[in-house]
Amino acid sequence: MLFHKLFSTSFGIGYIGKGAGTIAAIACCMCWYAAWVGGYPPLLLSIIITAAITVIGIWSSGVVEKLWGKDPSRVVIDEVSGMAISLLFVPVSVKYLVFALILFRFFDIAKPMFIRKMESLPGGWGIMADDVLAGIYTNILVNTVVWFKLF
Repeated sequence: MLFHKLFSTSFGIGYIGKGAGTIAAIACCMCWYAAWVGGYPPLLLSIIITAAITVIGIWSSGVVEKLWGKDPSRVVIDEVSGMAISLLFVPVSVKYLVFALILFRFFDIAKPMFIRKMESLPGGWGIMADDVLAGIYTNILVNTVVWFKLF
C-alpha cells in the first residue's frame, strides 16, 4: 500500500492540498527539462517513461481510490501523466514547456470536449483518463504551434 500512496501522490506532492495538481504538473515539466534540455527527448525512451507512468498510475490510483474515495484530490499522478503526454514529440525549451503547462492546466480544469465524460470510467481508469485526454489535446496544439513555427 505504501508504494501506491507514494506513486499516486507523486512522492507526496498530493498531500500539499490546494494546487497540488498544478505543482505536480510543474514538477513534471522541471524533470522533463532537466533530462532533455536543448532538443527533442529520445523518442522511444520518452514514450516508454510516459506509458509506464500512465499504466502504473491507473493501477495505483485505482488501489488508493478504495481507501480515499472516488477521484481523491491527493492523487496527482494523473497530472504527471497528462503533462508528460503533453510534452511528447515537443522540443524541450522553456517557451514550449510553459505553453504546454498552461494549455494542459486549462484542459484539465475546464474539461471541455469529452474530457469530463472520461471521469465516469471506473476506478483508476476514470482518475487517469481525463488527464490523458487533456494531455492529448494539449500535445496536438503544442505540436501544431511547433510545426507551423507560430512562436
